[in-house]
Amino acid sequence: MDAARGLAILGMLWAHTAADGTRQSLADGRSSVLFATLLGCSVGLITGGARPRRGADRREAVASVALRGLALIVLGLMLWTLGTPVAVVLDTYGALLLVLLPIVFAPTAVIAAVGVVAALAGPLVVQAVGEDLSTPFSPQRLPSLLGEWFVTGYYPGVVFAAYLCAGLVVARADLARRATLVAMLGGGAAASALGYGGAALLGLDASAHANSTAEVLGSGGLAIAVVGGLELLCTAEATARPARTVLAPLVAAGRMPLTIYTAQLIVLTVWLATPAAGTPPWIESWALLGGLALASVVAAMIWQRFVGKGPLERVLTRLTTFPARRA
Repeated sequence: MDAARGLAILGMLWAHTAADGTRQSLADGRSSVLFATLLGCSVGLITGGARPRRGADRREAVASVALRGLALIVLGLMLWTLGTPVAVVLDTYGALLLVLLPIVFAPTAVIAAVGVVAALAGPLVVQAVGEDLSTPFSPQRLPSLLGEWFVTGYYPGVVFAAYLCAGLVVARADLARRATLVAMLGGGAAASALGYGGAALLGLDASAHANSTAEVLGSGGLAIAVVGGLELLCTAEATARPARTVLAPLVAAGRMPLTIYTAQLIVLTVWLATPAAGTPPWIESWALLGGLALASVVAAMIWQRFVGKGPLERVLTRLTTFPARRA
């Protein structure tokens, strides 16, 4: 999962800064989907994985997830104020965590059903209401935040709930079981082929940020397949050692996603204030992409070697972890 997060981080950097003009790249849109799916997986693991927590442990897990959601909302709104031409996703993720709390410990079938409804009905709601994209964040946007988080924004929650539910379902199915990982790889690939292939045959829109059912199947299936495939590579006896060695840079970056996400927006803010950004200010630069990617990976590896958990990850852990109860 850390490697998958690292892959999502590099994809995010590519989507934000690659000098590829108007051509849609493989990373566009899919990084946010992969992050959302991994967020669902993380919530599933925090709350007990295949053996959901009970009693006081369950209450603490719910409180921890709620605090994570609030922290992501606060940080996301702060990052919006930087004014970069990047659609910040953290506040939407945080709002989704809060809204999905009531079903975190529901039967897996219920969680899956909510995900299916989001995949089928969510795109219809977004299409009916339409988009209303605003940037940067300002106090004047507060009255419309709920609408932006769930329907009219860059990452409409009524659709993105499908990805979080998918991640939560596979976490409940037990990510330690080889059968689960094989099903994720095969099922995810099949769903992705159905989404993108069906869109191509029927003339549907499955492009990045289309927020259509075809995109949900295509991008969501790809995210599940990536997570399952990487888990298989890193746990199978024949491939675990070489895979962990090769993927070490991605793993390092994937263990500091919040720090790297925040740092790249700060760097972009500074970049846009320099003549190198051009006129009007823009952030599409191969040099910028290379610098951000290399710095992110190297800094993550050095930090974890000598310090440990990333700075923002450390703060989030302290905010959302409760002291051990006395026996």
